[in-house]
Amino acid sequence: MISRIDLRGDALPDGPALRDVLPRADFDVSAALEKVRPICEAVHHRGDAALIDFAEKFDRVRLEQVRVPAQALSDALEQLDPAVRAALEESIRRARLVHREQRRTTHTTQVVPGGTVTEKWVPVDRVGLYAPGGRSVYPSSVIMNVVPAQEAGVGSVALASPPQADFDGLPHPTILAACALLGVDEVYAVGGAQAVAMFAYGTESCAPANMVTGPGNIWVAAAKRYFTGRIGIDTEAGPTEIAVLADDSADPVHVAADLISQAEHDPLAAAVLVTDSVTLADAVEKELEPQVAATKHIEDRIAPAFAGRQSAIVLVDGVEEGLRVVNAYGAEHLEIQTADAAAVADRVRNAGAIFVGPWAPVSLGDYAAGSNHVLPTGGCACHSSGLSVQSFLRGIHIVDYTRDALADVAHHVVTLAEAEDLPAHGAAVKARFGWKVPESK
Repeated sequence: MISRIDLRGDALPDGPALRDVLPRADFDVSAALEKVRPICEAVHHRGDAALIDFAEKFDRVRLEQVRVPAQALSDALEQLDPAVRAALEESIRRARLVHREQRRTTHTTQVVPGGTVTEKWVPVDRVGLYAPGGRSVYPSSVIMNVVPAQEAGVGSVALASPPQADFDGLPHPTILAACALLGVDEVYAVGGAQAVAMFAYGTESCAPANMVTGPGNIWVAAAKRYFTGRIGIDTEAGPTEIAVLADDSADPVHVAADLISQAEHDPLAAAVLVTDSVTLADAVEKELEPQVAATKHIEDRIAPAFAGRQSAIVLVDGVEEGLRVVNAYGAEHLEIQTADAAAVADRVRNAGAIFVGPWAPVSLGDYAAGSNHVLPTGGCACHSSGLSVQSFLRGIHIVDYTRDALADVAHHVVTLAEAEDLPAHGAAVKARFGWKVPESK
């Protein structure tokens, strides 16, 4: 069901070579880029008409309009299962607690008497958020995108999710209900690359956004790349990943269940176990069979995910070597199920989110830990962070110097300007002092 990679002994490479031997899904955004280009440009030139045509082509539904009526949002909330509503409300409450603590404050540094630099944090004016609607419905992704944007103080928040033929061309009702709970009333029945294009260019119905965030398929990722520079993005999200670093103290039932929980997302989902215990590896492999057989989505998602090159059990000599492997891998979700798991987790440098010990499964983070589940994939955790309040903020420096403070440093500015052969830079300072550089006090 799942392959093994033996990196014990001399088989564990050093440096960049280690990353090359680890399992990873094929996810070629570059190849998809040319296919989304005509979609994006059609939206640019034809606006809502193009969005309606793409909904018919890709989602098998003919829309009269792309914006979801306000009544549909209130109806979805009214008809929502009370248990689901309670779970969403608790997820929102916890997410707000965590993200509210991420707010940044204005800070002023006095560099010299009369010279200050202030850094203020300003939210982007408008964001377009994307909630997938393909193989599964993700109201949790609505929460994970909307809450940090709202806590950052973004003034205008819009959301897009694919139209569903089963719901008269509206996004899934649970998506709409989540929007209603969060107070988001600008929602569009638009999916895929065309949704990113709608937010990037704007259409008759939708004003352009400064930033687009949210997970999606390869077409969404390619569209984000296409518009990078025109809009801000969070990340080019690839297939979901879980890595579990475990020793012989781990429960194979837990480990197997957690691997399956991510494999059920997508046939390209990655499930990786890194362990120094052959006994645990054997037990997990044995445990996978009955647990997979007892769940859903076996043939179309779970089985191909485990059989794919992106999933494996990686054998190492010890936890120390396991840390080298998981730091090279940079997993979206990393579970630590070892003795003294907190101390081991503290040594992890590269992961989107870390889940410590047997009682913090990735599923908790997906829904109700309070953390964000929009995380870097494909090894991008080595240089990028998950979605947060900071994602929607811009730091702006405000420089305020008096005449005396400028005079005190003018000779240094002029010297550096001349060293860089940029005499006009120095002249801009000299002009303020009658073209003579003041002597430093």
